[in-house]
Amino acid sequence: MQIVLISGLSGSGKSIALNVLEDAGYYVVDNLPATLLPQLVSHLRGVGYGRVAVAVDMRSGVSIAALPVQVEALRGIVDDLRFIFLEARDDALIARFSETRRRHPLAEEGVSLEEAIRREREALDEIAELGHRIDTSDLHPNTLRAWVKDFIHVEASEGLTLMFQSFGFKYGIPLDADLVFDVRCLPNPYYDLNLRPLTGKDQLVIDFLKRIPEVGRMAEDIRSFVANWLPAYVRDNRSYLTVAIGCTGGQHRSVYLAEWLAGKFEDKVRVIVRHRSAARRAVDQTASRQ
Repeated sequence: MQIVLISGLSGSGKSIALNVLEDAGYYVVDNLPATLLPQLVSHLRGVGYGRVAVAVDMRSGVSIAALPVQVEALRGIVDDLRFIFLEARDDALIARFSETRRRHPLAEEGVSLEEAIRREREALDEIAELGHRIDTSDLHPNTLRAWVKDFIHVEASEGLTLMFQSFGFKYGIPLDADLVFDVRCLPNPYYDLNLRPLTGKDQLVIDFLKRIPEVGRMAEDIRSFVANWLPAYVRDNRSYLTVAIGCTGGQHRSVYLAEWLAGKFEDKVRVIVRHRSAARRAVDQTASRQ
């Protein structure tokens, strides 16, 4: 039986994630009190459901505090348990609530939206470390849908999943990053007019960067650091480790290095590659043509 748990901050995209899972054939349960999770799983397994997605968040009140214990218990009785935690920056959440005019679950009388978001973030701080974190601050809904699909399609097995994520510092450091490497000191293909519209996945950019000794040294230093410390993260029972590589715009250098690093580790652990700013750029270009 496969269980996918969804949690996170209000307004971070949990409904989108649940819809993706429902469309993929999962039996979906929204807003379940954490204390009822074992009973739900037992019942659904007894009646033959093989894939179940459950959203547990602050709407269930104080029972959310029981989630870490329930997750640990479930890991011993189900074949495949996955946890997605969605989050976003305060400014992004405030903008979403303002656009939809929805009420934050913790925005009681006399409590501002900013204070409600702060309280929820503090209450969920421990839970955020239970699974795979996704910062949806600058993500288009279609990008989030694609990332959730990638998450559920990764082959299930014991151990840690290593994610290399490129990003642009001008958009901010991703909240879901565990390790951050700044590669803005490297020569920038952006200043070559022939390379400017390309990305770090294009062969011309790859050839440009491979010719630069500093790029090779930076790549090897990051590879060595991750390789040396990866066993410690495994011993810490981490399910996911996100290594973020940042350049100015997240288009050339960080994309190239994230892809290069993924290739160095793909035969050792499960690896996922994501390009945060490149996905944003594609959405922006599509919008500009409309």
